[in-house]
This record gives sequence, C-alpha cells and structure tokens, in this order.
Amino acid sequence: MSIVSIAVLIFCFSLSCPALDIYVSPQGNDIWKGKLPAPNLAKTDGPFATLERARNEIRLIKTSPMGLKEPVTVWVRGGTYCLSRTFTLEQYDSGTRSSSITYHAYANEKPIILGGKPITGFTAYKGHILKADVGAQGFKGIYFRQLIFDGKRQPLARYPNFDPKNPYYGGWAYADGKWVSFETQIPGENKHTLQMKPGDVHNWAHPEEGEVFVFPRYNWWNNIVRIAGVDFKQSTVTLADDCSYAIRPGDRYYVQNLFEELDAPGEWYLDKKKSMLYFWPPTPLGDRPVYAPTLRTIINLSAGTAEVALRGFTFECCEGASIQMDKTTNCVVAGCTLHEVGYYLGSGVVVKEGRGNGVVDCNITETGLHGISISGGDVKTLTAADNYADNNCVARTGVYCKQGAGIELTGVGNRAAHNLIYDTPRMGIIFSGNCHRIEYNHIHHVNLETQDSGIVYTGGRDWLGGRGCMVRYNYLHDSGGYGQDAGGKWEFPHNSVGIYLDDDAAGVDVIGNIVARCPKNLINLHNARDNRIENNILVDGGEEQVRCIGWTSTGSLWSNCLPKMIRSYELVANEPAWCVMRNMSLHPTNAVLNDGTIMSGNILRRNIVSFSGLNALLWRVSNVNLGHFACDSNMVWSAGKMTVGIHNRKSVTLNWDEWRKMGFDQHSIGAAPSFQNRDNDDYRLRPDSLPAGIGFEIIPMDDIGICAKGARP
Repeated sequence: MSIVSIAVLIFCFSLSCPALDIYVSPQGNDIWKGKLPAPNLAKTDGPFATLERARNEIRLIKTSPMGLKEPVTVWVRGGTYCLSRTFTLEQYDSGTRSSSITYHAYANEKPIILGGKPITGFTAYKGHILKADVGAQGFKGIYFRQLIFDGKRQPLARYPNFDPKNPYYGGWAYADGKWVSFETQIPGENKHTLQMKPGDVHNWAHPEEGEVFVFPRYNWWNNIVRIAGVDFKQSTVTLADDCSYAIRPGDRYYVQNLFEELDAPGEWYLDKKKSMLYFWPPTPLGDRPVYAPTLRTIINLSAGTAEVALRGFTFECCEGASIQMDKTTNCVVAGCTLHEVGYYLGSGVVVKEGRGNGVVDCNITETGLHGISISGGDVKTLTAADNYADNNCVARTGVYCKQGAGIELTGVGNRAAHNLIYDTPRMGIIFSGNCHRIEYNHIHHVNLETQDSGIVYTGGRDWLGGRGCMVRYNYLHDSGGYGQDAGGKWEFPHNSVGIYLDDDAAGVDVIGNIVARCPKNLINLHNARDNRIENNILVDGGEEQVRCIGWTSTGSLWSNCLPKMIRSYELVANEPAWCVMRNMSLHPTNAVLNDGTIMSGNILRRNIVSFSGLNALLWRVSNVNLGHFACDSNMVWSAGKMTVGIHNRKSVTLNWDEWRKMGFDQHSIGAAPSFQNRDNDDYRLRPDSLPAGIGFEIIPMDDIGICAKGARP
C-alpha cells in the first residue's frame, strides 16, 4: 500500500471516528467542533451553540465510512435556548440498540428550551400599563395567545377579572335568564348565543376581537369562542361558532381579549393590527423575562425516529404540544420539567402511535390540555404499542381546555404506572381502547372544575372499549366535582366519582385499588358490562359506594349506539385475539335481556367497604337485571344503616338482610375493617384483622405512587 493510500485511510478514519460526547452551550458557536464543554481560552474552539448543529454533527458521523458504532450523548449546558423553529428529529437521526442517541442536560445544570421569544423595550402607556412594539421584535404577523412573565402565564384582559384568591370558583359572570336544569330538553335552542346581564355588557369598541370562555349546559368542559357581534341594548352576544351545547341561564363564563378590560395586575392585550403589546406587570419588570410563543411544538420526533432520549431539560412556552413523538420506536423523555406549555389543545408530551416510547420521571404542570397523551397499538389484532407514562408528577393541567386530564391513554396496550396526579379540572386518567394497564398511581384532588367525572374514567359506546384493560393497585381519593344543585346553586364538591366505567365500557378489571372520599360514589358502572370489581378498599362514597345504572332497549342511548356497536363487533369478532376476550361471543343485537335491560356480566366481590355517611347507600342498582349481576364475599360496614337501593320498574330501599335474602352477599361479612390509621389515610389492614373467608388479598400499598428510583428533576 502506498504512502498516499495510508494517508487517505488515516484521514477517513479520523473523520469517521464517532464523537461520543458532543457539547452545546449558550456560550458556544456553531462553527466550532463541539467537543469541549466550554470555550477554550483563545475562544477558537468549544461547544456548539444550537441543538440543530449537534444533530447535524451526528448526521455527519452516521454518514461517514465508519458510521455510528457507539452511543452518542449531546451534553447541553445550562441557560436559555429560544428556538426559532421546532427542533425536529427524523428517521435518519435515529440511534440503535447499541448506539443510542441522548440529548442530556449537562451535570446539574438547567437548560431551558423555549418555543418562544423574549419581549423587551417596554415603555409607559397609562398608569401601571406598559406597552412594547412586538412587531419590531420578530412577532409581526404572529398572533400569540399566551404571555409568560417570570415563568408564569398571565391572564388575557378579561371581565370579570381573575381572582387569585379563588382561582377556580371566583372571577365568573353568569348567563342571564330563568334557570332550568341541564337535563331539561328545550326545543329550538341554538349553541351560539349568550344572554348577558345588562351590567356585564361594557362599551367595547371592538367586541369582534373578544372571546367568550364558557362552560355550556352540562358543565363537562368549556369552549373558547370568538364574539361575532353584540346587541348592546338587549345584552345579547352572538358567537362566531357553536359551543358544544347551548349556553343556559346560570352557566358561568367570562369575556376576554378586549382592550377595555385591561384593568388588573397581570392582564395583557395584543393589538394584532399594530403588533403592539399592552401589559400590566403583577410585579415590577426589573430583569424578569417576558416571553410569548412563536412555535406550536418545541421538539418533534417524526415518523421512523428510534432509540433517542431527551433527559433533564426544562421546556416552556409553546402553542401546541411541547414534545411530540409521532410513530417513533423506543424513544423516551426522561427527567424533564415541562410547564406553561400548550394552548387550548396543547398537551405536555404527546406520544402518537409508534411502539415502546415513554415519558418517565418528569414534572409536568400548567398545560393547555393533558399532561401526557399516549396512543398506539392495533385494535383489530390487539397488538400492543407498549408506550408508557411512568413515575411522573402531573398537576394543573387543562388551563385552557377543561377536558384536560393528567394522562390520556388510547389505542391498545399502553401503560400509566407510578404517577402522582393532582389538581386537574377533570379526570386524573382518561382511557379508551383495550389492554391498557393503569397501576400503582396516586391520584387525588382532581375534577376540580367540572361535574359528572371520575378520577379514572373510560367510556365506550362501541362494544369494544375497555376490554382487556386493568385498573389495579391505585390510590385514588378526594374527587371534587363542581356543578349546580337541584336549585341551580353552584357547589363544590358535586357529582364526581372515583372509578367511572361509562357508556357501555366493558371487560375492565378493577382490582386492588384504594378509593376514598368521592361525593357521588367510589365506583360507577354506567351500562358497563363484563367488568370485575374485586379486592378493592372503598371508603366514604357520598351517595353510595358502588353504583350500577343501565340502559334500556327503549332508550335513545341504546338505539343510537347500536349500529356503531354492531360495526365494531363484526370488525373483530373472528380475530383470534378477540375470540378469547371475556364474553365476546355475544353479538350486540342479542344483548337485550327479557326485561328490556342490557347491562350484564358485572362481578362485585372480595371488596372491603367502609363508609360513615348516615344517608349513604352501600350499593345502588338501577335498570339492571339482577339475574345477570354477581355480588358476594365482600366485607362491609356503615356508621348508619346498611341499605341497598334498587331502581328498576319501581324504586325500593332494602336493608342488608333483605338484600341478602335476594341471594346477594351470601358469603359477605358485616364488620368494620381495622385500618392502621384511617384518620391519616393509612388504609393498611392490621395483621390480626384480615377478613377471613372472603379471600381478600393484601394490596401492595407501599409500592403505590412515585418511586424513589429514577432520574427525577
């Protein structure tokens, strides 16, 4: 071999030798080599300045003759990184099992990744209100919907003003008119009219810029709808689009994005025509940063990306999902903090399809919609996606969309485990699809702003939803609920439950959970079928402990949903994976029983139930054929009378002895469980008080909630 050939080989080898550690820093420069954690003394070499430059360096390594042979870590130094465009990883940015790629916070430093830009140059406008020309700062043509000051979102100019002392239940106006129950049907209602009280209509110069933030009729969730026009004489607002439901008298709302309403600390307004921002800082600006989002998504892992990890970052300020993984494989977001991210439909992290992707050890707060949203898997074959959300702390979701949950699972074969979830407007975990595992989670103080909701919730209406799912070993307590009583008075807590299997949810195993203190009930089965409710500890349901309420064949829910149920069933009925699913041999058209009821196949056994409400029921059963319902081997205790409510063709209330004479709870025990310390929520059973004869198995309570292990921020 010639000297020239040897030299060429040495040169090629030097180019292809993988740089196992790459560095990025706010003090870096993208023309440098990126192999030093800090600039050298001469300032001629050092870390890169951007994630994109580091990504491109890995691409060069992968396309070199030697390729990528070892894992690569991109170490990102502390500081703030304002992205001008979404940081995107694609299929050719993937690692492999042996050569994974990790973007990692450096040592104990805090890199903050922003999907927005800083706003400076504020000058006095009027009183406490400042103004800034954002068009001259790169925001021309960008109509941002969020403003972040000193790390916290600020409220749009609104009426009534936000009430920081009563953030959920204060600061509302109420639609005018004579109150009627949300259950009352009113022919001819439209969904785009708000009748305001005369004193709530102000002299707005441009009402068409305003929006109505409203909880219409059922108080299940809210809408944010632009104002089309105002009849100032009649105090009537016409909206540009329909709400989910008609706005009824007494429904709560506020109007926002109106310049005249900028009258309180924290409020702001963007004149989009002039690109001028007006802001009343809640505290003096000083050197505190002001940001507004310019990006919808901060990090996007697109289809085909595999074996990539993001570790230890803080993500803030974007309009949509902070991080989106779309059809990726074995990618993970770990040990990150996400807050003040997402507008109306913007979640913290979205895992869309793919396989083996995870969100682990993260702190997620102040999201527009969900904290974490996970989908994936194939319904027809029941092929699991194995995507997961493990060991995260999720709180204060649904800032803009009150359907927002801590974690959402859809598809097939995904998992939410060991998470701590609290302070959400609606559910802690919402799931749909099949074969999910929801286990070892601690969820409390959720359903703070809506009604008719559960701590853990699923609904079907398609015959398949819920089948194969497992809800086990979770500690669920203090579900709130906010709604109107029988006279229209708003109250908290109101009409929320613990575990809610709604609208034909089927085939769910609810096993080994501790559920405590819910104003309605602890487990609610609404025309749910083929579910096993076993070995749970249920404490202090407000109205009843377990409720089973079914549909009838003459009801509109059944007739409206049956065609969809038939289509779903026939799509999978002959698939091998579905053939072994519990009671899937029954065609939906054969589900109606001889008394016109439909709900069947539910089993309630080996549960420990203890409640102190003197007027609460043990069980409530409505529109259920008792010949197709099993209830036995439970341990039950009440501070008052032990009663069961049955509401079929006629309503009766039975004492427990009468209930047992009907053939139920034959092997159950009527005795008070001996908890270690009920007053301090320690529901472990004393060793000498384990109920004999019912087969109750000890719940692994010490394993519930966030694990100490991991890489939590």
